[in-house]
Amino acid sequence: MTKTIADGVKPTVFVGMSGGVDSSVSAALLKDAGYNVVGVYMKNWSKDLPGMKCPWADDLADAKRVAVKLGIDFKVFDFEKDYKQKVVDYMLEEFKRGRTPNPDIMCNQEIKFKLFYDVAREQGADLIATGHYAKNDGKNLLRAVDENKDQTYFLCRISEDAIEHTIFPLGDMLKPDVKKLAEKYGLHNAYKKESMGVCFVGDVGIRDFLREYIDEEPGEIRDAETDNVLGYHEGAIFYTIGQRHGLNVGGGIPYYVVKKDIAKNIVYVSQNLNNEELWTKSLKLTEMILRGDVPEIVFVRLRHRAELIPAMLKLGNDDTAELKFTEEIKAPAAGQSAVIYTGDAKDSSKARVCAGGGIIAG
Repeated sequence: MTKTIADGVKPTVFVGMSGGVDSSVSAALLKDAGYNVVGVYMKNWSKDLPGMKCPWADDLADAKRVAVKLGIDFKVFDFEKDYKQKVVDYMLEEFKRGRTPNPDIMCNQEIKFKLFYDVAREQGADLIATGHYAKNDGKNLLRAVDENKDQTYFLCRISEDAIEHTIFPLGDMLKPDVKKLAEKYGLHNAYKKESMGVCFVGDVGIRDFLREYIDEEPGEIRDAETDNVLGYHEGAIFYTIGQRHGLNVGGGIPYYVVKKDIAKNIVYVSQNLNNEELWTKSLKLTEMILRGDVPEIVFVRLRHRAELIPAMLKLGNDDTAELKFTEEIKAPAAGQSAVIYTGDAKDSSKARVCAGGGIIAG
């Protein structure tokens, strides 16, 4: 934790509590450190889906139970309307355009580190805190010690002001140690299963979620090399570049999605891993957000837990940029994020600063 208690003054920290072990331990650590801690559950989504009950009520009960155990005040912030507009609707529109967005990144940008931050400050918080695996040095967002859990990829678009007023209590910890601390504190959710699905509806798959809002429109799956029809799909928007599962074509060498024609509702696939659509040496970025002075040579992460790739960053006009790589990389889907890391131009292990990122164009 980078913030300190000065001369008996007890800053008030509003902790985003999801009901999970990470945010619960964060609240416990902050209380032990002497902060005036207020737990906050953000009610972002409560809609049930066919075959999937939204876990929000159970999560709220878990968060409240932890707050009682720790003896801290507890609040509920209802952000459901804003969340639907700024995260869910954004995601749906991106898919309709044939792109593959990352709703977790948008949630952090618009809800957890903007709306929550603003409301918390209005209600008397000096600082906010979350259970994310990340660090800061008072100004910069830094990679966590636990490389397997590091979540700076998802935090890449949060503001400098939010970073300055946020504590990440788990930044120097490993996940197994967090669970042990939860046991030590006597928290009932020490080994609660982590949600692995869409960020706001738990374990439901993204395609199942999309079907609730976007009508299926059957179309052709064609071979990218021969243009032969190989099969049929339920809607081109449900597929992403590089996808190999769920195509139901072929039977020997796997096919990969290499291109989509949204206007004609055609998905193009190939068995050729060297297909030019699957590889690139440069990426165009839009909606760039950068913090601080960013050098020309950077490291880039193209998905959570992916390796850091060296690249040359060239900034353009109107928040655009281009990344150039020394070797071909597997082309990411349009709509995904390219996250920029700095700190050492030659050693990725020392590029600890998450300096921002942009949305991959296409």
